[in-house]
Amino acid sequence: MALHYLFAQSNMRDGHMKIAFLGLGVMGYPMAGHLQKAGHDVTVYNRTTSKADAWVAEHGGALGKTPAAAADGADMVMACVGNDDDLRMVCTGADGAFAAMKDGAIFVDHTTVSAKVTAELYAAAKDGGFNFVDAPISGGQAGAENAQLSIMCGGDQAAYDTAEPVMNTYAKLCRRLGESGAGQMTKMCNQIAIVGLLQGLSEALHFADKAGLDGEAVVEVISQGAAGSWQMVNRHKTMLADEYDHGFAVDWVRKDLDICLSTAEENGASLPVTALVDQFYKDVQKMGGGRWDTSSLFKRLQQFG
Repeated sequence: MALHYLFAQSNMRDGHMKIAFLGLGVMGYPMAGHLQKAGHDVTVYNRTTSKADAWVAEHGGALGKTPAAAADGADMVMACVGNDDDLRMVCTGADGAFAAMKDGAIFVDHTTVSAKVTAELYAAAKDGGFNFVDAPISGGQAGAENAQLSIMCGGDQAAYDTAEPVMNTYAKLCRRLGESGAGQMTKMCNQIAIVGLLQGLSEALHFADKAGLDGEAVVEVISQGAAGSWQMVNRHKTMLADEYDHGFAVDWVRKDLDICLSTAEENGASLPVTALVDQFYKDVQKMGGGRWDTSSLFKRLQQFG
Protein backbone atom coordinates (compact mmCIF):
# COMPACT_ATOMS: atom_id res chain seq x y z
CA MET A 1 0.00 0.00 0.00
CA ALA A 2 2.88 2.38 0.74
CA LEU A 3 4.01 2.12 -2.86
CA HIS A 4 0.50 2.94 -4.03
CA TYR A 5 0.39 6.03 -1.80
CA LEU A 6 3.66 7.22 -3.33
CA PHE A 7 2.24 6.56 -6.80
CA ALA A 8 -1.00 8.37 -6.00
CA GLN A 9 0.82 11.34 -4.47
CA SER A 10 3.06 11.50 -7.54
CA ASN A 11 -0.04 11.57 -9.72
CA MET A 12 -1.38 14.45 -7.61
CA ARG A 13 1.82 16.41 -8.20
CA ASP A 14 1.30 15.80 -11.90
CA GLY A 15 -2.25 17.12 -11.55
CA HIS A 16 -3.79 13.85 -12.72
CA MET A 17 -5.52 10.91 -11.05
CA LYS A 18 -7.81 8.16 -12.30
CA ILE A 19 -11.05 8.67 -10.38
CA ALA A 20 -14.48 7.04 -10.36
CA PHE A 21 -17.47 9.04 -9.15
CA LEU A 22 -20.62 7.14 -8.16
CA GLY A 23 -23.86 9.11 -7.89
CA LEU A 24 -24.75 12.17 -9.95
CA GLY A 25 -27.49 13.83 -7.94
CA VAL A 26 -27.71 17.54 -7.22
CA MET A 27 -24.45 17.29 -5.24
CA GLY A 28 -22.50 14.62 -7.08
CA TYR A 29 -23.07 15.98 -10.59
CA PRO A 30 -21.20 19.28 -10.01
CA MET A 31 -18.61 17.67 -7.71
CA ALA A 32 -17.62 15.19 -10.40
CA GLY A 33 -17.51 18.08 -12.87
CA HIS A 34 -15.01 19.96 -10.70
CA LEU A 35 -12.75 16.89 -10.66
CA GLN A 36 -12.81 16.58 -14.45
CA LYS A 37 -12.14 20.31 -14.88
CA ALA A 38 -9.18 20.00 -12.51
CA GLY A 39 -7.52 17.58 -14.93
CA HIS A 40 -8.39 14.25 -13.37
CA ASP A 41 -9.46 11.29 -15.50
CA VAL A 42 -13.04 10.79 -14.26
CA THR A 43 -15.37 7.87 -14.95
CA VAL A 44 -18.91 8.29 -13.65
CA TYR A 45 -21.69 5.91 -12.69
CA ASN A 46 -25.31 6.76 -11.98
CA ARG A 47 -28.28 4.47 -11.45
CA THR A 48 -30.23 6.52 -14.01
CA THR A 49 -27.93 6.16 -17.01
CA SER A 50 -29.38 9.16 -18.86
CA LYS A 51 -27.96 11.47 -16.21
CA ALA A 52 -24.51 9.92 -16.59
CA ASP A 53 -24.80 10.31 -20.36
CA ALA A 54 -25.64 13.99 -19.88
CA TRP A 55 -22.65 14.44 -17.55
CA VAL A 56 -20.25 12.90 -20.07
CA ALA A 57 -21.70 15.06 -22.85
CA GLU A 58 -21.14 18.16 -20.72
CA HIS A 59 -17.81 17.39 -19.07
CA GLY A 60 -16.09 14.66 -21.06
CA GLY A 61 -14.69 11.74 -19.10
CA ALA A 62 -16.18 8.27 -19.35
CA LEU A 63 -19.26 6.30 -18.35
CA GLY A 64 -19.17 3.11 -16.29
CA LYS A 65 -22.20 0.86 -16.78
CA THR A 66 -21.83 -0.52 -13.24
CA PRO A 67 -20.04 0.71 -10.11
CA ALA A 68 -17.45 -2.03 -10.64
CA ALA A 69 -16.85 -0.96 -14.23
CA ALA A 70 -16.39 2.66 -13.14
CA ALA A 71 -14.03 1.70 -10.31
CA ASP A 72 -11.87 -0.64 -12.37
CA GLY A 73 -8.29 0.65 -12.26
CA ALA A 74 -9.19 3.80 -10.31
CA ASP A 75 -6.79 5.30 -7.79
CA MET A 76 -9.74 6.77 -5.93
CA VAL A 77 -13.49 6.13 -5.93
CA MET A 78 -15.87 8.80 -4.66
CA ALA A 79 -19.52 8.14 -3.82
CA CYS A 80 -22.39 10.53 -3.17
CA VAL A 81 -25.63 8.56 -3.09
CA GLY A 82 -28.82 8.57 -1.01
CA ASN A 83 -28.74 6.34 2.06
CA ASP A 84 -27.29 3.22 3.68
CA ASP A 85 -28.91 0.84 1.20
CA ASP A 86 -27.84 2.91 -1.81
CA LEU A 87 -24.26 2.97 -0.53
CA ARG A 88 -24.20 -0.79 0.03
CA MET A 89 -25.56 -1.25 -3.50
CA VAL A 90 -22.74 0.70 -5.15
CA CYS A 91 -20.07 -0.86 -2.92
CA THR A 92 -20.85 -4.56 -2.58
CA GLY A 93 -21.82 -7.50 -4.75
CA ALA A 94 -20.45 -8.62 -8.09
CA ASP A 95 -21.22 -5.25 -9.72
CA GLY A 96 -20.18 -3.17 -6.71
CA ALA A 97 -17.12 -0.96 -6.70
CA PHE A 98 -15.37 -3.00 -4.00
CA ALA A 99 -15.13 -5.98 -6.37
CA ALA A 100 -12.97 -3.97 -8.77
CA MET A 101 -10.85 -1.79 -6.49
CA LYS A 102 -7.12 -2.33 -6.72
CA ASP A 103 -4.76 -2.80 -3.81
CA GLY A 104 -4.15 0.45 -1.93
CA ALA A 105 -6.86 2.42 -3.70
CA ILE A 106 -9.08 4.76 -1.66
CA PHE A 107 -12.87 4.82 -1.44
CA VAL A 108 -14.23 8.19 -0.29
CA ASP A 109 -17.86 8.22 0.82
CA HIS A 110 -19.56 11.64 0.69
CA THR A 111 -22.99 10.20 1.53
CA THR A 112 -24.59 10.93 4.89
CA VAL A 113 -25.11 7.45 6.30
CA SER A 114 -25.16 5.65 9.64
CA ALA A 115 -22.03 4.95 11.62
CA LYS A 116 -23.04 1.27 11.40
CA VAL A 117 -22.72 1.03 7.62
CA THR A 118 -19.52 3.09 7.74
CA ALA A 119 -17.95 0.59 10.16
CA GLU A 120 -19.16 -2.30 8.01
CA LEU A 121 -17.68 -0.90 4.78
CA TYR A 122 -14.45 0.27 6.41
CA ALA A 123 -13.86 -3.31 7.62
CA ALA A 124 -14.73 -4.74 4.20
CA ALA A 125 -12.30 -2.34 2.53
CA LYS A 126 -9.51 -3.35 4.91
CA ASP A 127 -10.19 -7.00 4.14
CA GLY A 128 -10.05 -6.18 0.44
CA GLY A 129 -6.67 -4.45 0.66
CA PHE A 130 -7.85 -0.90 0.02
CA ASN A 131 -8.92 2.11 2.10
CA PHE A 132 -12.19 3.74 3.13
CA VAL A 133 -12.67 7.37 4.21
CA ASP A 134 -16.05 8.59 5.45
CA ALA A 135 -16.37 12.18 4.22
CA PRO A 136 -19.92 13.55 4.48
CA ILE A 137 -20.44 17.06 3.14
CA SER A 138 -22.30 20.23 4.05
CA GLY A 139 -23.03 23.30 1.98
CA GLY A 140 -25.97 22.27 -0.16
CA GLN A 141 -26.33 22.37 -3.91
CA ALA A 142 -24.85 25.86 -4.12
CA GLY A 143 -21.79 24.71 -2.18
CA ALA A 144 -21.29 21.80 -4.57
CA GLU A 145 -21.72 23.97 -7.66
CA ASN A 146 -19.37 26.68 -6.36
CA ALA A 147 -16.77 24.31 -4.88
CA GLN A 148 -17.49 25.64 -1.38
CA LEU A 149 -18.34 22.49 0.54
CA SER A 150 -17.37 21.72 4.12
CA ILE A 151 -16.11 18.13 4.32
CA MET A 152 -15.83 16.27 7.62
CA CYS A 153 -13.75 13.11 7.50
CA GLY A 154 -12.94 9.95 9.41
CA GLY A 155 -10.48 7.22 8.54
CA ASP A 156 -6.81 6.31 8.50
CA GLN A 157 -4.46 9.29 8.41
CA ALA A 158 -2.45 8.11 5.40
CA ALA A 159 -5.56 7.51 3.29
CA TYR A 160 -6.97 10.90 4.28
CA ASP A 161 -3.69 12.65 3.42
CA THR A 162 -3.84 11.23 -0.10
CA ALA A 163 -7.54 11.98 -0.57
CA GLU A 164 -7.55 15.50 0.85
CA PRO A 165 -6.01 17.28 -2.19
CA VAL A 166 -8.63 15.65 -4.41
CA MET A 167 -11.50 16.66 -2.12
CA ASN A 168 -10.14 20.18 -1.94
CA THR A 169 -11.14 20.49 -5.61
CA TYR A 170 -14.70 21.18 -4.41
CA ALA A 171 -14.17 22.17 -0.77
CA LYS A 172 -13.68 25.38 1.15
CA LEU A 173 -12.73 23.32 4.21
CA CYS A 174 -11.75 19.67 4.50
CA ARG A 175 -10.72 18.22 7.85
CA ARG A 176 -10.09 14.82 9.42
CA LEU A 177 -11.87 14.54 12.78
CA GLY A 178 -10.57 11.12 13.80
CA GLU A 179 -10.72 7.44 13.00
CA SER A 180 -13.33 5.75 10.83
CA GLY A 181 -16.83 7.01 11.62
CA ALA A 182 -15.73 10.39 12.98
CA GLY A 183 -16.83 12.13 9.79
CA GLN A 184 -20.33 10.72 10.02
CA MET A 185 -20.59 11.59 13.72
CA THR A 186 -19.57 15.17 12.90
CA LYS A 187 -22.18 15.34 10.14
CA MET A 188 -24.79 14.37 12.73
CA CYS A 189 -23.66 17.37 14.80
CA ASN A 190 -24.07 19.49 11.68
CA GLN A 191 -27.65 18.33 11.07
CA ILE A 192 -28.60 18.74 14.73
CA ALA A 193 -27.37 22.33 14.67
CA ILE A 194 -29.06 23.19 11.36
CA VAL A 195 -32.58 22.01 12.21
CA GLY A 196 -32.54 23.90 15.50
CA LEU A 197 -31.44 27.07 13.68
CA LEU A 198 -34.14 26.67 11.04
CA GLN A 199 -36.88 26.21 13.62
CA GLY A 200 -35.63 29.30 15.48
CA LEU A 201 -35.55 31.33 12.27
CA SER A 202 -39.03 30.13 11.32
CA GLU A 203 -40.40 31.12 14.71
CA ALA A 204 -38.71 34.55 14.51
CA LEU A 205 -40.27 35.24 11.10
CA HIS A 206 -43.62 33.92 12.28
CA PHE A 207 -43.47 36.15 15.37
CA ALA A 208 -42.50 39.16 13.25
CA ASP A 209 -45.51 38.56 11.00
CA LYS A 210 -47.90 38.30 13.95
CA ALA A 211 -46.40 41.48 15.44
CA GLY A 212 -47.03 43.39 12.20
CA LEU A 213 -43.35 43.80 11.40
CA ASP A 214 -41.60 43.70 8.02
CA GLY A 215 -39.79 40.35 8.09
CA GLU A 216 -37.17 41.49 5.58
CA ALA A 217 -36.36 44.57 7.66
CA VAL A 218 -36.22 42.51 10.84
CA VAL A 219 -33.71 40.09 9.32
CA GLU A 220 -31.61 42.94 7.93
CA VAL A 221 -31.10 44.17 11.48
CA ILE A 222 -30.84 40.98 13.52
CA SER A 223 -28.63 39.17 11.01
CA GLN A 224 -25.86 41.64 11.78
CA GLY A 225 -25.90 40.72 15.47
CA ALA A 226 -25.64 37.60 17.58
CA ALA A 227 -28.68 35.99 15.87
CA GLY A 228 -27.05 35.92 12.45
CA SER A 229 -26.46 32.59 10.68
CA TRP A 230 -25.97 31.14 7.21
CA GLN A 231 -29.56 29.94 7.25
CA MET A 232 -30.83 33.42 8.09
CA VAL A 233 -28.82 35.11 5.36
CA ASN A 234 -29.48 32.52 2.65
CA ARG A 235 -33.01 31.31 3.37
CA HIS A 236 -35.10 34.16 4.79
CA LYS A 237 -35.97 35.68 1.39
CA THR A 238 -37.28 32.42 -0.05
CA MET A 239 -39.12 31.64 3.18
CA LEU A 240 -40.90 35.00 3.10
CA ALA A 241 -41.68 34.44 -0.60
CA ASP A 242 -43.13 30.97 0.12
CA GLU A 243 -40.57 29.33 -2.19
CA TYR A 244 -39.26 25.91 -1.22
CA ASP A 245 -38.38 24.22 -4.52
CA HIS A 246 -34.63 24.27 -3.86
CA GLY A 247 -32.01 23.15 -1.37
CA PHE A 248 -32.02 20.10 0.90
CA ALA A 249 -35.27 18.14 0.90
CA VAL A 250 -37.35 17.38 3.98
CA ASP A 251 -37.37 13.66 3.12
CA TRP A 252 -33.58 13.65 3.25
CA VAL A 253 -33.27 15.58 6.49
CA ARG A 254 -35.69 13.17 8.16
CA LYS A 255 -33.43 10.32 7.03
CA ASP A 256 -30.48 12.13 8.62
CA LEU A 257 -32.36 12.93 11.82
CA ASP A 258 -33.33 9.29 12.17
CA ILE A 259 -29.62 8.49 12.16
CA CYS A 260 -28.96 11.23 14.74
CA LEU A 261 -31.73 10.10 17.08
CA SER A 262 -30.87 6.41 16.77
CA THR A 263 -27.22 7.13 17.54
CA ALA A 264 -28.21 9.29 20.50
CA GLU A 265 -30.14 6.33 21.89
CA GLU A 266 -26.91 4.32 21.72
CA ASN A 267 -24.49 6.90 23.14
CA GLY A 268 -26.80 8.50 25.70
CA ALA A 269 -26.94 11.97 24.16
CA SER A 270 -30.04 14.06 24.89
CA LEU A 271 -31.58 15.64 21.77
CA PRO A 272 -34.97 17.05 22.80
CA VAL A 273 -35.04 19.91 20.27
CA THR A 274 -33.91 17.65 17.44
CA ALA A 275 -36.61 15.09 18.28
CA LEU A 276 -39.26 17.82 18.33
CA VAL A 277 -38.18 19.36 15.01
CA ASP A 278 -38.12 15.91 13.45
CA GLN A 279 -41.84 15.66 14.27
CA PHE A 280 -42.40 19.10 12.75
CA TYR A 281 -40.80 17.83 9.54
CA LYS A 282 -43.19 14.87 9.71
CA ASP A 283 -45.99 17.45 9.64
CA VAL A 284 -44.42 19.04 6.55
CA GLN A 285 -44.38 15.66 4.83
CA LYS A 286 -48.09 15.28 5.61
CA MET A 287 -48.61 18.69 3.96
CA GLY A 288 -47.10 17.23 0.78
CA GLY A 289 -43.73 18.85 1.35
CA GLY A 290 -41.39 15.88 1.35
CA ARG A 291 -39.36 17.41 -1.48
CA TRP A 292 -39.54 20.98 -0.16
CA ASP A 293 -36.44 22.66 1.23
CA THR A 294 -35.83 22.21 4.97
CA SER A 295 -36.66 25.88 5.55
CA SER A 296 -40.32 24.90 4.98
CA LEU A 297 -40.66 24.72 8.77
CA PHE A 298 -41.88 28.32 8.34
CA LYS A 299 -44.68 27.17 6.05
CA ARG A 300 -45.74 24.68 8.72
CA LEU A 301 -46.01 27.49 11.28
CA GLN A 302 -48.04 29.57 8.86
CA GLN A 303 -50.50 26.71 8.47
CA PHE A 304 -50.64 25.38 12.02
CA GLY A 305 -49.65 28.46 14.06
